[in-house]
Amino acid sequence: MERFIAEDPTDPFNYYALALEYIKSGRNQDAHGQFQFLIETHSDYLPSYYHFGKLLEELGHFEDAIKVYKSGILLARNQRNKKTENELQGALDFIQ
Repeated sequence: MERFIAEDPTDPFNYYALALEYIKSGRNQDAHGQFQFLIETHSDYLPSYYHFGKLLEELGHFEDAIKVYKSGILLARNQRNKKTENELQGALDFIQ
């Protein structure tokens, strides 16, 4: 995955995929950094919000997870993506 970022550092999917790989291998802090970078540099990349929120929950950062879910919900509404909006709302409802 890091190779893909080196080849195309402008594609947000590459950072997203790397963050998910980090989660799979138990490297949660590295995943956190990737998601944080992704949200800061590609804030319109909607898929990152759900998984970043879940990671934050797993790390016990519930207030941060709530903020991420709320930001994702607003973005999903703006992008008219009802399915993702509902998924994010469900995750938010679960921890509030």
